[in-house]
Amino acid sequence: MNLLHARLALAAIAGREVHKFIRQPGRLASSLVRPLLWMVVFAAGFRQVPDLGSVVPFDPALDYRLYMAPGLALMVCLFNGMQSSLAMVYDREMGVMRLLLTAPLPRTYLLACKLAAGAFLSVLQALAFLIVAVLWGIGLSPLQVLIGLPVLILGALMLSAFGLVLSVYIKQLENFAGTMNFVIFPLFFLSSALYPIQRMHDAGADWIYWIAKINPFTHAIEALRYAFYGQASALSLAVVVLATVVFYLIAAAGYDPQRGLVKSSGKPA
Repeated sequence: MNLLHARLALAAIAGREVHKFIRQPGRLASSLVRPLLWMVVFAAGFRQVPDLGSVVPFDPALDYRLYMAPGLALMVCLFNGMQSSLAMVYDREMGVMRLLLTAPLPRTYLLACKLAAGAFLSVLQALAFLIVAVLWGIGLSPLQVLIGLPVLILGALMLSAFGLVLSVYIKQLENFAGTMNFVIFPLFFLSSALYPIQRMHDAGADWIYWIAKINPFTHAIEALRYAFYGQASALSLAVVVLATVVFYLIAAAGYDPQRGLVKSSGKPA
């Protein structure tokens, strides 16, 4: 594989995803409505930002929307990753994935191109949400969004890689609703997206606390929350990087015709 072929493959795969996104204007609107609705409805029951420990100084008079912003931005990335996963299942049923993965390029590189394209669209939609949040006046500044952008990109890569893993094991489009109920929603709710997980511990829900504690989505949120205030959570960043690599390797193995979908199901990827 030479550099020219690699660039052409990346441009073709990413360009296809971007063109699909452009042809679906409602996709951006729906990606904004969901987190904004959560921000309006859920924050209505709270009046103060929780104690964030070492994360720099929140004014206690600020409303809860500022605390929720990182989690909701990554929720946009989570749902876009799942939508990309759904699109890959559809492409596999239509035979498009077979054509893609039989191209004369390393299968791992082709999957990396899909990963990059999905993460790019996730970041665009999450940035659109954060821009609305800034204009809404919740206390988030454009500089904070800019500082947090690298961590947002890292979180988007992790969630896109997770979507690749799901696309390996979801055999039919009809199974996607079950995936939403048993994978995506627990991943979101068992995290610090909407409330500090310490509150679960204080309430005596220790098993929920520990599940949320090891949830990679929690660490992506915390890494972004710290980044907005110019700080780095080394543990959370390490977990996000490790989870991204693990998810990608699992997906690459799943799409390997000798070990993954082809061997297990007898059908082409």
